Amino acid sequence: MKTLIRHAQVVLPESTERINVLIESGRIAALDVPDGAAADEVIDASGLHLIPGVVDDQVHFREPGLTHKEDLLTATRACARGGVTSFLEMPNTKPTTTSVSALESKLALAAGRCVVNYGFYIGATPENVAELARATRTPGIKIFIGSSTGDLLVDEQSALERIFAETTLPICAHCEDESTVRANAARIGGGSKISDHSRIRDNAAALIATKRAVDLAERHRHRFHVLHVSTAEEVQFLRGTSDLITAEACPHHLFFTVDDYERLGSLIQMNPSIKSRADAAAVWQGLLDGTLEVIATDHAPHTLEEKRQPYPKSPSGLPAVENSLALMLNQVSLGLCSLRQVVSWMCEAPARVWNLHQKGAIREGWDADLVLVDLHRTAVVRNADQLTKCGWTPWDGVSLTGWPVRTFVHGRTVYCDGRVVAEGTGREILYDRG
Repeated sequence: MKTLIRHAQVVLPESTERINVLIESGRIAALDVPDGAAADEVIDASGLHLIPGVVDDQVHFREPGLTHKEDLLTATRACARGGVTSFLEMPNTKPTTTSVSALESKLALAAGRCVVNYGFYIGATPENVAELARATRTPGIKIFIGSSTGDLLVDEQSALERIFAETTLPICAHCEDESTVRANAARIGGGSKISDHSRIRDNAAALIATKRAVDLAERHRHRFHVLHVSTAEEVQFLRGTSDLITAEACPHHLFFTVDDYERLGSLIQMNPSIKSRADAAAVWQGLLDGTLEVIATDHAPHTLEEKRQPYPKSPSGLPAVENSLALMLNQVSLGLCSLRQVVSWMCEAPARVWNLHQKGAIREGWDADLVLVDLHRTAVVRNADQLTKCGWTPWDGVSLTGWPVRTFVHGRTVYCDGRVVAEGTGREILYDRG
């Protein structure tokens, strides 16, 4: 099957050019081919931009064990609609993904079900270094330094030292200092209103844990990725770290602040918590100046019934894969960043950080995971339109300009004209180890 995409503005690694792209056997067969090149399907993409598929390196898709909130099929339908063609999913499912056998079970569960490409982290515990050391079919190791349940919390220094010293896969971590969080909670009597969440999970909790993890990585010469940076202090600290360290931002820390609790309540309750306007501005500046390389969602759905429980019973997490690219394209429409920067943050950088094989860029011979976007299309985000199983979004009612209109996974159209049109197309992600 040959598909010819004609007349799009194609965002290449070094330039943006109006060229034709030929897809064959799931790969980008050729660039800049003639209009009359032989193809089984010809797509006129005049007025549209063609970008690499988004790689979301931080999601919680809830399967197995929590599928009343989300599952691999509903989540990857939402991905397809949002232009996300590859995801890396976190290990805090039920059961947790803390052994090679559990990892392989998750991969088997995903095979044939996912609309887009899939990968799964292996989770660290205080006792599973041997499992972490022998895992291969994974992008890397996830550590919860604070904010977890069950056996995934790793807070003891000796355990952290072993993980960084005795493993070779890249490591990422949720960085919130558990002792600081507990002390803050005790000081205010546990917290009774939603705004207390940001007082408990404050800037100090994030900074202390991030510094601790970076120190481990630097001393052990171990590649380390800081997830969901939320504070100005972290951004400033990360400016002085080595090339071993990479870091990312999430849409909720860019677009929501503590001022939004009054309007949205626990819908924006997250770990790390939403912070101040100054923090959001600093995180945005960190992206612009290259201190933060990646944008990921931390997509973590709960039902509205669960979210509407009184604080602190309300769980942390919100859905975002469906709207993250549109949110960033809207920033392009506002003149706050360029499409080139969005492609770097959401496609190229996550693929590079996690060594994804032939993903994240439009190159001859690479996987044809692609998205056509209309930078001029304006639409309102609506709860009723969401494909995520939880059926809501904190951006309900927000008008955005710039939307994905067609998504390809391995050269096959999976989303077009407002509908998911193919399923089971995703494949297990491969990793370049060197």
